[in-house]
Amino acid sequence: MSSTPPRNKFPLPLDAVVERKPAPARTAGIAAVGAPRPAAPPTTATAPAKPRLPRTAAPAPAPVPASAVEQRASAATAGGGGMASARARAALAARLRAAGIRDERVLSAIATVPRHLFVEPGLASQAYEDAALPIGHQQTISKPSVVARMIELLRAGLGTDAPLQRVLEIGTGCGYQAAVLAQVAGEVFSIERIRPLHEQAKANLRPLRVPNLRLHYGDGMLGLPQAAPFSAIILAAAGMEVPEALLEQLAIGGRLIAPVAVLPPAGVPGQTVTQQLLLIERRNRHRFHRTALEAVFFVPLKSGTI
Repeated sequence: MSSTPPRNKFPLPLDAVVERKPAPARTAGIAAVGAPRPAAPPTTATAPAKPRLPRTAAPAPAPVPASAVEQRASAATAGGGGMASARARAALAARLRAAGIRDERVLSAIATVPRHLFVEPGLASQAYEDAALPIGHQQTISKPSVVARMIELLRAGLGTDAPLQRVLEIGTGCGYQAAVLAQVAGEVFSIERIRPLHEQAKANLRPLRVPNLRLHYGDGMLGLPQAAPFSAIILAAAGMEVPEALLEQLAIGGRLIAPVAVLPPAGVPGQTVTQQLLLIERRNRHRFHRTALEAVFFVPLKSGTI
C-alpha cells in the first residue's frame, strides 16, 4: 500500500462472496498415459462425479498490506453492483474527510475495507451511506463516521506511518470495525458476546483473510487479560461506566474510547438518559485522564454471553 495487479472491472457482484463456489480442478480424474481406462459407467441422466484430488494443509497467511486486502475484496466481489467498487469506498472516505476526519491512515482504511460485505444483502445498496444499519440480534453496524472518529481519537498523536500497537475491541458485531482497525494496528483482538454474531463476523472476514486480527467469543466486560496490556481499547456498546477490568488492561500511555451513559440532572422532569463519547488516557499505574466528547447513540453494553 509491488507491481500493480490487473484492474477488475466494475460493477462487481455481491453474491460472489457467499454463493459462488470454486470449480473443480480440470486435472482431477485424468488417467496417466498408458494406464488402463476405467470401465465406462452405465448411462444415466447425470454424469458421475469426478474424483477429488487430496487436499494439503495451506500455510498460515503472511501479513499483507492494505493493497492486498483491497485486491482480495475486489476479487471476492467480482461481477456485482456499483456499491461494491473501490470508487464507492473512495467516495465514502472523501465525504468523511469533508466532514472533518483528518487522519489519512484512517481514511485509507475506510477506502480499503468493503463495508457491503458486512451487511445483509438487502441492505447492500445502503452500505456506503453514513448510516448505522441493523445486523440482527438487536445490534447494528456503526456509522462509518463514528468508526472513523473513534479510531482517529485512538491514533491521536501518531504519524501516518505509525500504527497502533495492540488494540482490543469490545463488541465485534459483524466485524466491520475490526477490519478497519486491522488496517491501522499491528494486532487487533475483538470480543463478541453473541455467538451467532461471532460466527457471522468470522464468515464476513474470511474472504479478506486479515492476518493480524483475532476474534474471540466471550464477555467483553471482562476484557482479554491473557493478551493484555493493550495500547488502545475501543468499545462498540454503551455502559453506565467503563468496566474496571478494561481500565486495568490498558497500557500506561494507552487510550480507551467508549460511549457512556449520561444521567439527566436530578429533579428535572422529562429528561432521558443520553450518551457521549468518553476518551480515557492512562498516565501512570493509578492515574487516568478523562475527556468527555460529543453525543452519540450506541446499543447497550451487557455482561455475559448468549
